[in-house]
Amino acid sequence: MFDNLKAFLTELSGSEPKKAFGDDDYRLAAVALVINIAKIDGKADEAERNRLTNLIEERFGLDAAATAELIAEGEESDREAIDFFQFTSVLKRRLDEEGRANIVEMMWDIALVDGKIDEFEESTIGRIAELLDISNNDRVQARQRAARDSVAKDSA
Repeated sequence: MFDNLKAFLTELSGSEPKKAFGDDDYRLAAVALVINIAKIDGKADEAERNRLTNLIEERFGLDAAATAELIAEGEESDREAIDFFQFTSVLKRRLDEEGRANIVEMMWDIALVDGKIDEFEESTIGRIAELLDISNNDRVQARQRAARDSVAKDSA
């Protein structure tokens, strides 16, 4: 209730700029989750940021300006989040199982940028995949695809 009142008063005052991506936009939910994975090991570096930018441009077909805006809004959403449910519920409403599995693959892709999987990354991706109703088999396949793509990018 307090959040609704706060949002109403903020809207009336016009003090908060309009966001390019709404809270119900699956792209914002996906990017917030991927950003969480990028920083969970405490080492979100330039390579992860570059890979995140490329992933967003590839997967969502956005230009550089829209990608930068989505990353900024995703970082803000991740900072303000109290749990993953606000993101996973959007993804479950907006995407089919294959689409949700692709989001899990994006998380694995970011986790693999540094060449190793941190235990917190693995645990968090598993927990998010469960919330997205992704089967164990599909989780393993998403991880394998991300690893294969990571090796292909490294050798290119």
